[in-house]
Amino acid sequence: MNNYKTFDEMFNDDKIVSSEEREQINFQVSLIGKMIEAREKKGLSQRDLAELSGVKQPAIARLESMKSTPQIDTLLKILAPLGYTLSITPIENK
Repeated sequence: MNNYKTFDEMFNDDKIVSSEEREQINFQVSLIGKMIEAREKKGLSQRDLAELSGVKQPAIARLESMKSTPQIDTLLKILAPLGYTLSITPIENK
């Protein structure tokens, strides 16, 4: 058993979390963070966003606490009143 000193050490160990899983987790954290930021910037509560989007407030709460992963159609419904949509962008060359 490895003796990790930090969460980052464990998270970055490919034997524990694959690079694909790490990329997915980082994407979800970034996406949900931006969604919360956009909601708060517009001065909306989760309840306000629920009324505007047609997505129930408990579903938004689960999403924001990362207890569930949204379907694309749900995500689009939530993002639209915030003034956002999803897009596919090329990966930058490193």
